[in-house]
Amino acid sequence: MNPDLPLNSPRWRDLEGATAEEVQVLLTHMTDDLLADGTVSDSAYAVLPRLVEAAAALPPEQSVDFWVDLGFIVTAEDRVPVPADLEAGFSAALRLAEQAAVRSFLAGGAPAKVCGQLALSCVAFAGHHIGEALRDVEPGESYLQMVCPGCGYDTEILTFFVDPVHPPFAAPELADPADHARQGQHPWSEVADALRGDTLGEEWEPFLRVAREVAVAGVPSGTPGPAVLCLVAGMVAARGTPHWAGAEWARQLALLTGHFRCWNCEQTWTIADGLVESPEGARPQSDPARTSAPQPTAGEPAAEGPGATAGPRQDGNALVAADGAPWGRMTAFSDAVPGSSGAVDALTVVSLSGGTTLVAGAGDEGGVCLWDVADGRLVHGPLSGHADRVRSLTALPLADDRVLLASGGDSGSIGLWDAVTGRPVLEPVANWLGEVTGMCGVSLADGRTLLVTATSRGAVRLRDPVTGESVGRLNPSGRPIRAITAVPMSGGGTLVAAVDTQGGVHLWDPAVDDPWDPGAAVQLKERALSDAGHRVAAVVALPTVDGNLLATADDRGTVMLWDPATGTPVGEGLPPSTGTAGPPVVAATMTDDGRTLLVTGSRRGHGLRVWEPATGTLRQVVQDVAVICLAAAGSDVVVGHESGVFKVPLPRG
Repeated sequence: MNPDLPLNSPRWRDLEGATAEEVQVLLTHMTDDLLADGTVSDSAYAVLPRLVEAAAALPPEQSVDFWVDLGFIVTAEDRVPVPADLEAGFSAALRLAEQAAVRSFLAGGAPAKVCGQLALSCVAFAGHHIGEALRDVEPGESYLQMVCPGCGYDTEILTFFVDPVHPPFAAPELADPADHARQGQHPWSEVADALRGDTLGEEWEPFLRVAREVAVAGVPSGTPGPAVLCLVAGMVAARGTPHWAGAEWARQLALLTGHFRCWNCEQTWTIADGLVESPEGARPQSDPARTSAPQPTAGEPAAEGPGATAGPRQDGNALVAADGAPWGRMTAFSDAVPGSSGAVDALTVVSLSGGTTLVAGAGDEGGVCLWDVADGRLVHGPLSGHADRVRSLTALPLADDRVLLASGGDSGSIGLWDAVTGRPVLEPVANWLGEVTGMCGVSLADGRTLLVTATSRGAVRLRDPVTGESVGRLNPSGRPIRAITAVPMSGGGTLVAAVDTQGGVHLWDPAVDDPWDPGAAVQLKERALSDAGHRVAAVVALPTVDGNLLATADDRGTVMLWDPATGTPVGEGLPPSTGTAGPPVVAATMTDDGRTLLVTGSRRGHGLRVWEPATGTLRQVVQDVAVICLAAAGSDVVVGHESGVFKVPLPRG
């Protein structure tokens, strides 16, 4: 991304005297300069008025792509407020963009998906908050993910986008357009006329009526979000091509005018309010009977898979199942990690000789603590040394029976601690390689144990566990790494599995010197990943009686299991989840009675799923705190949250 596109750039001079086709190409390059990975350049507000003037001068059918791109820019999540001295010019540019984008819509001929994005861009230029749905609505997906306006937690409805024969709910109510209509001319009256000639079927006519009324009013900011989505759906039906595709997606978009009930706070909201951040005037609905048909039963976690059971809820420190049966007691760990918010961002299990098991946790301001997992008693800490947040932790059992604890921070600092005494072995010192996003320990055939560290800049290093010095490199592609885990192999040795920020999975053999040499590592089958639409965000080794599998999780809550020796999927995996979708946290364990369990949830979500792959049994736990990180220790799962740490017993067989 170019952070600064000055008005004397050669590209501006190229616009002068360029043909319409050349202007199209230049506009694409310039908008690419202004938006990258959801971040808007600081120069955007000064530059966009000139770009809008150039695009508005093009024939309407040739500027469609620019208006779609501009819609993403003005609704991007990472954008600074408009500077006061540029506000008037930028607002005028949006009015011109609205008029020109509506003309492009009326020119017709855009594919249905592009037509929908163009319609939402027009809404965004008009100043209505529902334009933010531009970045959240994607045709062809089977699920819909929203954020509850009440409690802020994700709710996902599986198989939401369907093409119903009859609408599953009534058309939304519309405030009197005369109360909110803009003064003077607006460009939407022709859109209202265009909507009169096309219908989606007799049952959907009330939705088109609402769409026409909104267009007549000119999309004022006070119009209810569901009504504006009716307008968007109607525009796709009227101009999307081919016609059958436009009609199909229009019906899917019209479903967004329904309601959903949040699994966490159990309040009912309009779906339109759940699609955008901080929707204006969002209010819970008083009539839950209007909940959209695709939504699971109000408030209860949906039963998923063979043997699924109702989710327990919290009663003081006890977890009680929905039928009143006891689940077990929560044990709060003493002396929460100190920090500005008390949040615990990283956990790891530390097994000592003699059968003692500790859990290490780290907080917002770098304090590291070790607790006895049996009773939650603080054993060591807070251990100070990190000047910033600790992102990752791992235990390193050495050949001389010592056990070290490694910690990695936001500034790239790496600390090493004696887990028995709590004394520092290596004081954390910041470095230039980027924040430490993952750590694990690997055992080599020659008896050595090495520390593996990964960063957001793609630096994956093999390190001496005592000095912290780099002794080797992995990740020759240099892709930024989101998470790593060690996968012990049944024939000896350990592989390192990593997830990059694009959802790709990498397997490396740390026993080979050349990072390009795969050694014993076999990559996961790309076809299996793509067929499942599985963009991985977290990995963990899953212990079984026959050796370790690799478990991968994505932001939808899907979990797939893989044989690391062949790279092929194992079993059916765990399907997407309602109530636990979002950036995943996972932990795996073999319980005291020999069962393999995997626990998964999402960061800042309240729901955990406990899955036994061998039987398919799935149970869901809903707690009163938001989960940040997980660790599994035998028959317990340890939860790091916004105010500390507690453990929960895993279900017995």
